[in-house]
Amino acid sequence: MMKKDFEHDNPLNWKWGSIYFNRKDSRLIVRKRTEWLGWTFNFAHPTSYLIMALIFAYVFYRIYQA
Repeated sequence: MMKKDFEHDNPLNWKWGSIYFNRKDSRLIVRKRTEWLGWTFNFAHPTSYLIMALIFAYVFYRIYQA
């Protein structure tokens, strides 16, 4: 098990209780606060926005393709 050195459990790193935002944490994907719910992005990591944009672009492309 990985040592908890990123303050993952600190409520100040969770916006609206469900969006993880921690500039000190270099990980792109982290476990959610309730671990059985899966994983989430660290939205302080710039790559997370690129991945989300690509996902949305793909979904819109599939919906509106001729």
